[in-house]
Amino acid sequence: MTGNDLLPVTVLKRKAVVYVRQSTPGQVQNNLESQRRQYELVDVARHWGFHDVEVIDDDLGRTASGTVDRPGFERLVSGLCTGKVGAVLCLDASRLSRNGRDWHHLLELCGLVEARVIDLDGVYDPCRPNDRLLLGMKGSISEFELGILRTRMLDAARAKARRGELRLSVPIGYIWHREYGLGLDPDIRVQEAIRLIFSRFRELGSARQVLISLTADNFHFPRPSDGRKTVSFDWVPVRYRSVISILKNPFYAGVYVYGKSEKRTEIVDGRARKSYGHSKPFGTWEVLLQDHHEGYIDWSEFERNQSHIAVNAFGQKGGIKSGRGGRALLAGLLTCGRCGRRLGVVYSGRPPGHPYYRCERINQMLAKPRCMTFGASRIDPAIGKEILRAVTPMAIEAAMEADRAHRDNLEERHRMVELDLQQARYEASLAERRYAACDPDNRLIAAQLENSWEAALRRVEACEAGLAQARQIDLAAPVPDFAGIATDLETAWRSPNVDMRCRQQLLRALVTDIIADVDEEQREVILTIHWKGGQHSQLRIRKPKAGEHGQSTPEAALAIIRSMATRWSDADIAATLNRMGMQTGQGKTWTARRVGSLRTVHKIHGYRSAEKNGEWLTLTEAAKKLGVTAHRVRRLIKEGVLPTEQVVPDAPHQIRATDLEKDEVTQFPRHRGPCRIKMENQKSLFPDI
Repeated sequence: MTGNDLLPVTVLKRKAVVYVRQSTPGQVQNNLESQRRQYELVDVARHWGFHDVEVIDDDLGRTASGTVDRPGFERLVSGLCTGKVGAVLCLDASRLSRNGRDWHHLLELCGLVEARVIDLDGVYDPCRPNDRLLLGMKGSISEFELGILRTRMLDAARAKARRGELRLSVPIGYIWHREYGLGLDPDIRVQEAIRLIFSRFRELGSARQVLISLTADNFHFPRPSDGRKTVSFDWVPVRYRSVISILKNPFYAGVYVYGKSEKRTEIVDGRARKSYGHSKPFGTWEVLLQDHHEGYIDWSEFERNQSHIAVNAFGQKGGIKSGRGGRALLAGLLTCGRCGRRLGVVYSGRPPGHPYYRCERINQMLAKPRCMTFGASRIDPAIGKEILRAVTPMAIEAAMEADRAHRDNLEERHRMVELDLQQARYEASLAERRYAACDPDNRLIAAQLENSWEAALRRVEACEAGLAQARQIDLAAPVPDFAGIATDLETAWRSPNVDMRCRQQLLRALVTDIIADVDEEQREVILTIHWKGGQHSQLRIRKPKAGEHGQSTPEAALAIIRSMATRWSDADIAATLNRMGMQTGQGKTWTARRVGSLRTVHKIHGYRSAEKNGEWLTLTEAAKKLGVTAHRVRRLIKEGVLPTEQVVPDAPHQIRATDLEKDEVTQFPRHRGPCRIKMENQKSLFPDI
């Protein structure tokens, strides 16, 4: 066929479109020869007789696999639909499309408007069956070639990864050395920052608590300032994502991992959309090589960390949540002995409310009655006593270990501040050398370098002031008396300076789990404590009766009031209770009025004779029993014949019934008539009578 047969005059009158594309931004920057050859297609179009030539290069740096939008290709398709395009020029079929859908759609449009497809091999008319077949084969080969290249590259990467030689992007704290491969970052400050996060997690058991602790210490964490190279860093305040990413990354355990994430594909507007970075379950990772490189922790600790993080997030069966404070000591630690679910904490009453432990899941999920509910007012103190009983034998060793940990914590804080100061001094020295090496006449650069030097010097001053302030705070702060804590654990446990989170952490250090059940017949809460090390113990705690509240007077105070009520006044009893350090059920001090009110409620009489048991009698009752008047009984008391007791002077007499049967009482002389005393030499007032 001649050129006129291939390109009729009607086709040459239209415009020719030169489509230019490269797959990646790296190819756009580096593969300049491919760009040049594609742009030279303009000369090829003019050689074939086209006068109007348009270049579409909007898709430079975009793949033609069909997973991303190509505005340039869409513009080409729109031009074909209007019938203004007579020919489409490309270097080869792979530049136009790498998938069959776009390729055959383009050929269909070219056939409808009688446009030609031109490459370096010749001119093709999609209206002709032979040309259409040849173009279809080229498109299929292009699509197949892309699949072959992708498969070959992935297979090579997997093979290299199985040997642990594929240079993956490493996290902060590691670096690929040119000479000896993978190793720890030589920056000691970076290493100490990562080790500090792991040590705080061992101590606190919660990523959130690690963040709060590090923020309180004004801790800074490195953030790469050079993209993926991770060579230079900016030290910024630590964030939660930095903490959790370090704790969840197996690379820090010396493990080489490949294939722990996957891509997902979905159809959006008729096109395949791929998203990457979706985490895969632990057992489905393609490559996992332990002891591949030096780690900050070992593999067993990494597994414990993952299980602990999972339990903290979802409260999974088989683990306990970390201590997070609150008002309930056993929050996240109790397991229902009937259904095996975790007991939750609810609060009732006026704010802040009283904590209760309740098995709520079976009611929420299955609409069945709750397994059990009991208050924390009696359970928590009972568990606290068990903890103190278990810790007392090792109190001295624990105090020594706490003292050592306290000193290590102070040294760790000082070391981090000193490393920060050392880094600031290096940056100031570097800024000074850069300023000294600059030409003084180049004022634009010199001024900027001078400002950088001044900023570095100000940072050195701030670091020095921070280090001095930290040392002053440590010197001014009182040193904890760990020896005193060892000798009086109960006082330390109840101290207002010890928050609930500290108590919960101590409890979790000793206890693995607590199984709870309720004996409804005996009205007792049964707690089975599983101690660390495999030991078990059981507690039975009485449940309060209906209407019984937790602010009742202690039994010890009631016993003292009962013993003193018949011998001492209410004021004396109140003074005695206050000297003994006892309080009312509401935590108040005692007064005579409160003692009297409590005696009335509990029916504790202030006199023994009020008991009416026949052992003690009042003065009137004693006179009735003797068959005499009350005045005679008073005479017996006044003469000292009949012994009595009085709570206070001038109080009613209390007479023991057995004392009335004594001989001196029964045989006391009685007078008949009025008592008259005759005196000598007394003259009568009425002598004549």
